Amino acid sequence: MDYFMSVLIPMVEGLGVTLSVFAITLVASIPLGFAFTLMARSRIKIVKGFAEVYIYILRGTPLLLQLLFVYFGLPLIPGIGPFLTFNRFPAACIAFGLNYAAYFAEIFRGGLLAIDKGQYEAAKVLGLTKAQTMIRVVIPQMIRVCLPSVSNETITLVKDTALVTIIGVAEVLHYAKAAVNRDGNTFAFLVAAGIYLIINFFITLVFKKLEKKYDF
Repeated sequence: MDYFMSVLIPMVEGLGVTLSVFAITLVASIPLGFAFTLMARSRIKIVKGFAEVYIYILRGTPLLLQLLFVYFGLPLIPGIGPFLTFNRFPAACIAFGLNYAAYFAEIFRGGLLAIDKGQYEAAKVLGLTKAQTMIRVVIPQMIRVCLPSVSNETITLVKDTALVTIIGVAEVLHYAKAAVNRDGNTFAFLVAAGIYLIINFFITLVFKKLEKKYDF
């Protein structure tokens, strides 16, 4: 029991960092992803092209590479590098936010495509503006369609937070690795796995309730 607590206590400290990266990424990437979805549907070619290229690059390259580029690569850009130098935690949040925005953009695009065109026509007949149609008609239905995919992506995000250890951010896996290296015992990895499973258990419960709420 004493050994378990000696392993667990540092991981609980790291859990705060893990949850912070998770929360900041989720709060930033969902609205950003929706913005890129709308940009990709724009009739302005430059806007549409920018969004499509952004989504393609961010989804087509590894998150780990993006994380390393934000922390190590941006400061090396000639001229503007000094203005793009971030500490470890902000760099991790920026990389994660940009990456997950691209994935959420594709999820939201699929949700919008699933909405029947008749919904837009009906809203127009009722005299709703484009903004009212989007807020009152489109987004609620899009949420219902997208929730399972958003749930899966959110669970993936929890697991991906372990990648931040590569740039020295002390989260759960960082302390697990430290304990294993110190003691030569893999028990700490089991504790870390349990922590991730518990987090995802509660996330799954939340999304199940949301799916029931939007099941109309």
